[in-house]
Amino acid sequence: MATAAIANMGAPGVRAPIMEEYRDNLNMKILCPDCKEDPPNLIEEFSSGDMVCASCGLVLGDRIVDTRSEWRTFSNDDSTNDDPSRVGDNANPLLNGSQLQTTIAFGDGGRSRDLHRAQNKSTHDKATKELLLAYKEIGNIADNMAIPKNVSDFAKHLYKIVDDARAFKGKSLPVLSAGCIFIACRQCKVPRSFKEIYAMTNVQKKDIGRIFKALEKFLALHGADKMTPGGLTNGVASYSGTQATKAEDLCVRYCSRLDLPMSCTTLSGRLAREMEEKQTLAGRSPLSAAAACIYMVSYLLGYGKTAKEISMVAGVSDGTIRTAYRLLYNARNDLIKDEWLQNPKDPKGKPIGDMKNLPPS
Repeated sequence: MATAAIANMGAPGVRAPIMEEYRDNLNMKILCPDCKEDPPNLIEEFSSGDMVCASCGLVLGDRIVDTRSEWRTFSNDDSTNDDPSRVGDNANPLLNGSQLQTTIAFGDGGRSRDLHRAQNKSTHDKATKELLLAYKEIGNIADNMAIPKNVSDFAKHLYKIVDDARAFKGKSLPVLSAGCIFIACRQCKVPRSFKEIYAMTNVQKKDIGRIFKALEKFLALHGADKMTPGGLTNGVASYSGTQATKAEDLCVRYCSRLDLPMSCTTLSGRLAREMEEKQTLAGRSPLSAAAACIYMVSYLLGYGKTAKEISMVAGVSDGTIRTAYRLLYNARNDLIKDEWLQNPKDPKGKPIGDMKNLPPS
């Protein structure tokens, strides 16, 4: 910055004031366009991320970044005298311990290698390693079967309850994983059959049935106090025994895989529910009952899926589907309601289905 030369004002020893050159003021100010107060009376509300004029309440900016310290502690308000500070990663409820540890990176040189080995030995937790292995097995099975994440998490939680109790020590990891997944699917209303679990885990169906019954008994007796209310299982404070799979629960998934419209899915569920109440297919498996209901409804609404197509989805033979369908066909007048065939958009118009479309076998 250049300055004006010092001028002599006449009297010895008296100097003229230093005059600075003109320059622009580069300091930016945010002024309220309504109040136009200078200096402005602005407040940064970090809770809402807004910058507000304190005089008139006009919002001048949004998405304000909170520049305050991130370290906040509530230890005085915590009954357990913990310190849940807002730093670090969230604790995983599926693992044991504090889960806070330091890892020494593996680098070049003998000293770095020795430190890495010593650190691994000191922090090695066999129980956690076994849990992670089991969770990986359950996750792989769930991904292959296209099971939702909440079902996979519930299966992992069931496995942790069994592992914490040191139960079923003689059972292998695939058998326990298959049993936990089977129970989790039933509890979350997305049931899978023994045959489907066997196809993905290579665990024999009789072994899945045995571990399922043993897990049901164990969880009913010891699992209630292990459940975390409001936690991972979202309010499952007690374990209730699973119910047998119903044909109605399977119709939704089968219709989706057959690319049938929503009208077929809804009507198949209604037919399965009506069939179960009247015990038309008493003694038949839910798989064959659901397949027969879909077979009937597909022809009733004019979509005509063959027994061979449905058998590839349901996992039962086409002969079994036709045998179950013949029983439904003989009782068709009692099972199918007239209002089911009405068009919901035009009840007095042309019906969406016709009983004449049904094949005799």
